[in-house]
Amino acid sequence: MSDLAATGRVVRALGARSIRQTFRRPQLISPIVVFPTLLLAIQTGGAGAGIELPGFPPVQSFLQFMLAGSMMQSMMLAGNSGGIAFAVDIEMGFTDRLFAAPIPRFAIVLGRLAGTAALGLFASIWFLAIGLIFGADIEGGVPGALLAMALITASALAVGGIGAAIALQTGSASVVQGLFPLVLVVLFLSSAFFPQALMVEPARTIAEYNPFSFIVEGVRGPIIAGVDLTQTLEAVTAIAGIIALGLVLSARALKHRLRVG
Repeated sequence: MSDLAATGRVVRALGARSIRQTFRRPQLISPIVVFPTLLLAIQTGGAGAGIELPGFPPVQSFLQFMLAGSMMQSMMLAGNSGGIAFAVDIEMGFTDRLFAAPIPRFAIVLGRLAGTAALGLFASIWFLAIGLIFGADIEGGVPGALLAMALITASALAVGGIGAAIALQTGSASVVQGLFPLVLVVLFLSSAFFPQALMVEPARTIAEYNPFSFIVEGVRGPIIAGVDLTQTLEAVTAIAGIIALGLVLSARALKHRLRVG
């Protein structure tokens, strides 16, 4: 139990450092907050009449529909920013000093992921607050809001695992930063910003099998309609799959980093 408690303290300390590091660097925090917020404002103001299209799900407003997509965008950029910060630590030699310390090696990765998950929680609170301030209702009430926050937090942890793996494998902040366009492509080829039923091929088929579509629908459901058990289970399954992939990739990349230094 003492070893477990010590590992927990290491993860907590590194997670807190990760959060401070993000908020102290505009290039890391801006993509998480500023860019998704501006995009939300532009899309809501310019495409608000889209809710009148035949086949569009019944919603109070386009803002209410878009909240889940904005939270997903912020969450994915938090994972990307976490990977960039991790790669910067590797380039500066900070990670090498941690490897030399008498702590479990994977606790270093878990600390980074804890910080990314906390940023995901912050993003969910930020956009839910924006929605409430500008008149969007949360149909699922407090339980629905808490469910959306939990799913976004877990999703940030999942995506952060992949970002950490790439940082460990390459050790280059520029390589991780170069994934920014890919993050947006993956998200836009989901139902994050537009109903899947109104997409044209091949985007519709891609969105149908995109795991982030399941997650975003699990987040959107409590906001626009209420908690749906099937949507929630599909979202949790997709998140669990991404977490498993991220942990496997991070473990392999960590072994690679320990070999090459």
